[in-house]
Amino acid sequence: QGQLVESGGGLVQAGDSLRLSCAAPGPTFSSYSIGWFRQAPGKEREFVAAITWSASSTSYGDSVEGRFRISRDPAQSTVYLQMSSLKAEDTAVYFCAANPNGYQSTDYPATYTYWGQGTQVTVSS
Repeated sequence: QGQLVESGGGLVQAGDSLRLSCAAPGPTFSSYSIGWFRQAPGKEREFVAAITWSASSTSYGDSVEGRFRISRDPAQSTVYLQMSSLKAEDTAVYFCAANPNGYQSTDYPATYTYWGQGTQVTVSS
């Protein structure tokens, strides 16, 4: 079946940019929608962004709209989250997840059946 593996996290300063990667090996995940969620200490998991299997539709959480961009490269079986103008409140563990309904770019965690282990993003102010 394969698994999702996030990478690209790290420590940056406020205002910096960072790109996260989610390796989603095919052929199974190539037909899945992929989402990014994040969880900060003591807080609930928060939807960040999602993209359908064909990349025809994307969606974003209110707190990242206009600053983050999700994309996918089918040839590399990878989904990216480009984060710009980072803020201290973006500090969290970022997870990617796969939704077998490749036509949904939903913010509902229960629709995602596969999850990665997460990558830490820390933004210093």
